[in-house]
This record gives sequence, structure tokens and C-alpha cells, in this order.
Amino acid sequence: MLMLATGSQNLVAQAGKGKTKAKTQTDTQKPDLNSTQRVEMKTLIDSVSYVLGMNLINTVKQQQMLVNPAVVMQSLRDGFESKFVMSDDEMMKVYMRYEAIKAEEKAGPNKVKGKEFLAENAKKEGVTTLPSGLQYKVITQGTGAKPTSKDKVKVHYRGTLIDGKEFDSSIKRNEPVSFNLDGVIKGWTEGVQLMPVGSKYMLYIPAELGYGDKEVGNGLIPAGSTLVFEVELLEIVK
Repeated sequence: MLMLATGSQNLVAQAGKGKTKAKTQTDTQKPDLNSTQRVEMKTLIDSVSYVLGMNLINTVKQQQMLVNPAVVMQSLRDGFESKFVMSDDEMMKVYMRYEAIKAEEKAGPNKVKGKEFLAENAKKEGVTTLPSGLQYKVITQGTGAKPTSKDKVKVHYRGTLIDGKEFDSSIKRNEPVSFNLDGVIKGWTEGVQLMPVGSKYMLYIPAELGYGDKEVGNGLIPAGSTLVFEVELLEIVK
């Protein structure tokens, strides 16, 4: 709905069609953004202008953004007068900082739950905790070679959150997956290198070694999640 540049001349023509010359001149006057009076929508351009405002507000609400309406109006005034006080580069830095803070706040509760889970899990028999924070448990110990971070491997796996909710499974699809070990999350890169071919391990991966503060798979993996994987190393692909 925001792609309004194409055919804009036709819109203007339609908006002014059937209007007197005086009204057409009024429609193109510089907008008074300080006015608090409601404007009657008489033309298509008026309606399109209102729709743009609706889109802006809906975006703010959908993204649950905290904004200062007075400053939003100031930005609109500055934009119409071509005197923004920020450069495009400064704008992007502010937005990226805001998004990072939002992501961190959203991930916080899950990180706390993850740390509590790992603390309890570390007490269980057979679970080893590495300096990085990665935990693993041997289900089956293979006898083949161990891969390095530069190797490509073929695996079967099942991934869940700490509450047991499954978000992915090559086992369920009955399709082993091949990938380069240096092209996956850190917890996988470190954990799979511990495994001789033929092994099956449980990997317990803290958020810092997983997807961090990012939400993945349209919410299948919430931001800040600790991940649990059952991994079977089938072969080192040559």
C-alpha cells in the first residue's frame, strides 16, 4: 500500500477531476502540521494521505514500539520541510540500537530459565559441562573418526526447547542432513567435534552458543532459548 510513486500523476488527476481551480490550488498548499483541526477528506489524495498515517500507526502498534507522538509529528514536519536533523546513517544506528535493546529485553526471561535448566541438568548423571557452557551426554559412543570444524558431516538430529517442545527433526522426516561444521551455531560446531562417527549424543546448548537474542523460525525458537539436541553422527562427508 505504500507504493504510491507509480501512477502518481493519475492519482493527482483523479483527485482534481471535477474540482474548481480554487479547490485544486488549496489541495496543493503546504500542509499545516501544527493544526489540530480535523481535515475533511474531499479528494483521493486526501484519502491516500490518511491511509499513509494509518499504515504508520499500525506498524508502530504491530511492532509494539514505544514512541513519543510529539517527536513523530516533529519528524513529519521536518521531513516536509526537508530539514531532518539526522542523517540516514544516524537513523539506522538509532534504529539498530533500539532493535537490539528490544531483542535483549525479550530474550531476558528465556535466558534466565535456560540458566536454571542448565544448572540443574549439570547435576544429572552422565552430563558433562564444558568451559564454554556447552553440556553433553553420551547415549552411544561410536568408534569412527572425529570431525574437525572444517569438515562436512552427515547427521540425524532432533531439536527441542527445554520444555520438550520439538522445533525440528530430521529423524521425523527420515532425511539425514549434511552441512559444514563451521557454518552452523557454535554449540553444534563444538559439540559434534567431540563425537566419533557412529555416536549419538545429547547436546544442551545455552543461548550464547545458539541463536542468542534472535527469534528463529517465526517464533518456533523464541529469543534467548537454550536448545536441546539429540544428534547422531552418521559420517564425515568427503
